[in-house]
Amino acid sequence: MLLSLFAVISIATKTLADDSPSVGRPNIVFLLSDDQCTYSVGCYGNPDVQTPHMDRLAADGIVFDRHYVTTAICMASRATIMTGKYEYKTGCNFEHGALMQPLWNDSYPMLLRKAGYVTAMAGKIGLEVTQTPGKKGELPEDDFDAWGAGPGQTSYKTAQNKSMQKYAEQYPHSTLSYAAFADDFIASAANGDKPFCLSISFKAPHQPETPDERFDHVYQNKTFTKPANFGREFGQHFSLQSQQGRQFERFHSWHYSDQYDQVMRRYHQQVYAVDVALGKIRQSLVDHGVDKNTIVIFTSDNGFLCGSHGYGSKVLPYEESSRVPLMIYDPRHPNSGKGIRCKELTGNIDFLPTILSLAGVELPKDIDGRSLTMLYDEPETPIHKSLALINVWGPKKVHSLSVVTRDWKYIRWPYAAGEFKATDELYHIAADPMELQNMIDSAASAAQLTHMRAIYDSAVAKWKADAVPFHGYQPFGEIFSR
Repeated sequence: MLLSLFAVISIATKTLADDSPSVGRPNIVFLLSDDQCTYSVGCYGNPDVQTPHMDRLAADGIVFDRHYVTTAICMASRATIMTGKYEYKTGCNFEHGALMQPLWNDSYPMLLRKAGYVTAMAGKIGLEVTQTPGKKGELPEDDFDAWGAGPGQTSYKTAQNKSMQKYAEQYPHSTLSYAAFADDFIASAANGDKPFCLSISFKAPHQPETPDERFDHVYQNKTFTKPANFGREFGQHFSLQSQQGRQFERFHSWHYSDQYDQVMRRYHQQVYAVDVALGKIRQSLVDHGVDKNTIVIFTSDNGFLCGSHGYGSKVLPYEESSRVPLMIYDPRHPNSGKGIRCKELTGNIDFLPTILSLAGVELPKDIDGRSLTMLYDEPETPIHKSLALINVWGPKKVHSLSVVTRDWKYIRWPYAAGEFKATDELYHIAADPMELQNMIDSAASAAQLTHMRAIYDSAVAKWKADAVPFHGYQPFGEIFSR
C-alpha cells in the first residue's frame, strides 16, 4: 500500500527556529493521545506512573508546562489543531457540524501535501469534512497518501478498524497497531525523495476503559496518591452551572469516588500502552535512518478531571481538563537534550503554524495560533498574552467562555434562569494551580479582576466579529457578553 513515493530527507542544517524554505525540510511526526491529563506523565510530576518514553522525549526536547486546549472536547479540539483557528472560526463540534471543505483545504495535512510532503493519518481523526453547512461530512481518506484512520471514536479492537485490520493478528488492541502502521510508513518513506508528515491519533486513554491485556502487570495492585484537589469538598466554590453536565455525576458513576485505584490503574495502563507505542515509533525512525531529521510532537486533544474537585470527564475550563501535556523534540537544534521547560502560554491553535513553519510553508490568513518554533530558541519568549477557553457543547447551563493568561484565569458562566444566575470565577493559577480558591470577591484581586474582564470582553468582541455564519456560532457572541 505504501509506495516508494514516501520520502526520506537527509540531515538538514535548518533548525526548528529557522522558518525559511529548505531542500532539507524536516520530516514531522505528530502524535495525539485522547483524554490524557498532565498528571498521567512522569515528567509532569507524578512519581506513581511509568511513562519512560514520554519522559525521554521530554528530556531530549522541550516540555511545555502551560499548554492549553482551547476547547476541551475531541472534535472541536482536533479541528482547531488542524486549522490553527478557534472553534467559533471552524464551526466544528458535536451538536454543531462537520468541518467545511474550504477550512479543511487550509489544514496542515492539506497544505503540507500541496507543498510536496507525503502525508499519513492513522487512528481517531475525530472529524469529517463537508461541502454544505448542516450536512453530514465524510472522512478525508483520499487526502492522505497513507490512511489508517476510521470513523467516529474508532475501536480498541484492531480488527474492527477497517483500515487497520492487517495488524489485528499481531496487535489485537489498537494502540500498538498504530505503531506498526507508523513503522510501515516510515520504512517506505526511507526509500523516497520527499519529506513526510505522519499524524497518529490514539484512541487511548479515552473511555470506556479498555487496556491492552499485555500490560496488565504494569500497575497490578498499585495504589495511587490522590491529587490535593481530589473530591467534592474541593469543588464547592465552583459554579452551580458546572454541576449540570455529565462531568459532575461521573465522579460517582465512573467510580472515582469509591474505586479510585482500580479506575486509575486502567487509565494509566492505557497511557502506558501509548508510551510504548511512542517508543516503538521513535525506534522506527532510528531503524530506518531518519531520526536525525524528524521532529516529534506529542500532545493530547484534551485533559481529564479524574476526580479532581469531584468531577469526571473533561469539557470544563478547569486545569485538569484544559491543560495538557506537550513535548517537542527537534534533533537538529542545539537546545535539544538540555531538559528545557517552557512556562509560557501556548495552545492547540499553535500546532498548524508550528508545523507549517517547520516545513517552510506559507501560513494561511486569519489563523489564531503562533508558531512555537521561537520557544525552542528562547523558552521565555511570550507568544500569547491570553487564550480563550470555549465550551458550547452539552447542556446550555454548562456553556462557558474563559480567558487564561500566564498567571490568571477568568471563567464566565452566562446561563441565568430559575435558580441560576450568571456567574464568574477568578483563579490566580500561578499561586493556586489546583484552583482551590475562587478570588472573584477578593478585594486584593479587584484590579486583576478588572483586567481579566477587559481581556474577556476583547475575546467576546473577536467572537462577534469572526464567528462563522453557520452551525449556530454567531448567537454566542451575545450570550457570552457581560
